Amino acid sequence: MRISANPLRGQQFPAVLLLVAAGLGLLAANIPAHDALAAVLDFHIAVPGTSLDLSISHWVSDGLLAVFFLVVAIELRHELTHGELDSPRKAVQPAIAAAGGVLVPIAVYLLIAGDPATVTGWPIPTATDIAFALGVLAMFGRGLPSTVRVFLLALAILDDIIGIVFIAVLFAHDVQWLLLALAVVAVAVFWLLSRVLHAQGHPAVAVAMVLVGVVAWGLVASSGIHATIAGVLLGLVMSPVPAARARHALEPAVNGVILPVFAFVAAFVVIPDLALSELSPAFWGIVVALPVGKIVGISVFGWLAMRIRPRGAAPALPFGDILAAGALGGIGFTVSLLLANLAFASDDGIRDQAILGVLVGSLLALVLSAVIVSLRARSYRRLGAATS
Repeated sequence: MRISANPLRGQQFPAVLLLVAAGLGLLAANIPAHDALAAVLDFHIAVPGTSLDLSISHWVSDGLLAVFFLVVAIELRHELTHGELDSPRKAVQPAIAAAGGVLVPIAVYLLIAGDPATVTGWPIPTATDIAFALGVLAMFGRGLPSTVRVFLLALAILDDIIGIVFIAVLFAHDVQWLLLALAVVAVAVFWLLSRVLHAQGHPAVAVAMVLVGVVAWGLVASSGIHATIAGVLLGLVMSPVPAARARHALEPAVNGVILPVFAFVAAFVVIPDLALSELSPAFWGIVVALPVGKIVGISVFGWLAMRIRPRGAAPALPFGDILAAGALGGIGFTVSLLLANLAFASDDGIRDQAILGVLVGSLLALVLSAVIVSLRARSYRRLGAATS
C-alpha cells in the first residue's frame, strides 16, 4: 500500500491536530490573556462596497470553513456517482443506519433539553466528523476488515448531507432572493468554467473560477443563507477532473490550517463557574446524545438494515462491527461545533455551554470508540492468528 509522505493527507495526524487545536482554544479562553484574544477574534473586517462586515471569528466560520465544505462536496459527489453510494443497493444499509444516527440523538436531546430556551439545539448531535472518525479508526482499528471503513465512510457522508440540509434550511434568515438568484447565476458560470477547464486546462480559466467562486460566496453570505452553502454548491457542480485536482491541492490546507483554526476559534469559550446541576440542559443533551444517542441509533438501525437488506446488497456486517461504527459516529466535532454556533447565535451563554457539550460529548465518543474499535480489532487479529 502506498503511503503519502505528507501527513496532512493522512487520517491520523489531522485528527490529532484538530484535537490539539480545540484544546488550545479552550485553554486560551480561560487564561488571564482571554480579553486580549477575545478582542482580536471580535475585530471586524468589512469588504468595501458590500454589506459584508464580519468579525475575525465569523470570517473563519463563514469564509475559511466554506473551503472545507467545498472539499466535502467534492467528496460527496464522487461517492454519490462513483463511490460507496453510487447505487441504491450500496446506499440502503448505511442510509438506514444514518437515519438512526440522526433520529435517536435528536430524541435523546429533546428528552433532556426540549424546553423552549434550548430546543433549537436539536440538530447539534446529529453530525459525524469524517476526518476524526476515520482518524480514530486508522489509529486503533488495525486488523479490522475494510468493510467497516466503507460502512463508516458511507454513514458519515450521509450525515454530512443531512447536516448541510440543516444548515441551509434551518439557519437561513431574512433571505434576499435577488442576491440568492445572482448567486445561482454565479454558480452556473462556475460550472461552465469548470467544463472549459476540463477541456482546455488553461490557467486563466482556473483563475476565473476562483474569482467567480469568491463572488458566489459573497452573494450567498449576503443573501441570508449561511455562507458555507456556497462551498457546497460550488463543489457539487465542479467538473470531475478539475474537482479532483482542487481537492488534492486543498486537502493539506484544509487539514493543516482551516480545520485547526476553526477548531481553535470555535472552542474559544470560557468554562462557566457553575455547579454541574446549574449547567444548561443544552450541555447535558449534547453530552448524552453524541456518544449514547449515536451508538444506540446507528447500532440498532444498522442491525435492522442488515436483516432486511435487498438482494444483491453488500454482505451483512457483524453486529460488533456496526457497534464500532456507531461509536465512531458519535464524534461530532467540526459540523456539530458549527451547528452549536448557529443554533444559539442569539444567546452567548447557552451557545458556549453547547460548544462545551460538543467538545465533551465528542471526547467521550472518541474514548468509547477507541476502546470498542481496539477490542474489535484485537478479536480479528486473534481470529486471523488462530486460522493461519
